[in-house]
Amino acid sequence: MKDKTKILLVEDEQMLAEILSDTLSDRDFEVHLAYDGLQALEKTEKEQFDVIVSDVMMPGLDGFSLARRLRSEGCRTPILFLTARSATEDVVKGFEAGGNDFLKKPFAIDELIVRVKALAGRAEAKEMQETKYRIGEYEFDPSSKTLTINGHPTVLAAREAAVLLRLCRKKGQVVEASELLKELWGDDNYFNLRSLNVYITRLRNHFKADSSVEIISVRSVGYRLHPEPFLIV
Repeated sequence: MKDKTKILLVEDEQMLAEILSDTLSDRDFEVHLAYDGLQALEKTEKEQFDVIVSDVMMPGLDGFSLARRLRSEGCRTPILFLTARSATEDVVKGFEAGGNDFLKKPFAIDELIVRVKALAGRAEAKEMQETKYRIGEYEFDPSSKTLTINGHPTVLAAREAAVLLRLCRKKGQVVEASELLKELWGDDNYFNLRSLNVYITRLRNHFKADSSVEIISVRSVGYRLHPEPFLIV
């Protein structure tokens, strides 16, 4: 699982939203706030999140309706509902809408953190099992760590595959070197940066059979994969 779990917190009660955001940020989560379901939809169109934590009762677009919209648009991000309602029929509705877990208000922050970490871990494991990417003429399978072209597979080292997966997730956008280092090495110091550069060089060598594929260095920032990879499974 990534070093910092990226959470979209959807809560219309501003004071509670800010308290939760501050507390989770202090516990080393990256928190993005939305104050209703419509704001949440806008944010999910622009960014990917590891977990969505959403209140159920909200004006405009409630939590269950938000989940249905996201699932209908192909979003597979795990959704944890925060709710004061715990009747069986409400829980069933939530799961049918596409939710993955419930947490009844009031709750302890430690319990919220455990639930979020569990959902984020299961989501990444599922992605590794189910997702494949097309990169130029190559097919990348994160679960088997294979990069295949013209029927010829190359098995990547675990860290090569982890770096490539994060480049694929960004869909052609720049991935900051510091982000990669903190997620995969745990520290963005100089020695780890040199190690990252070695893995980038190895990945470039793996892509030599298709000259259209590049891992572009963005000076003093990070790396970008070209052409933009796309999901095939």
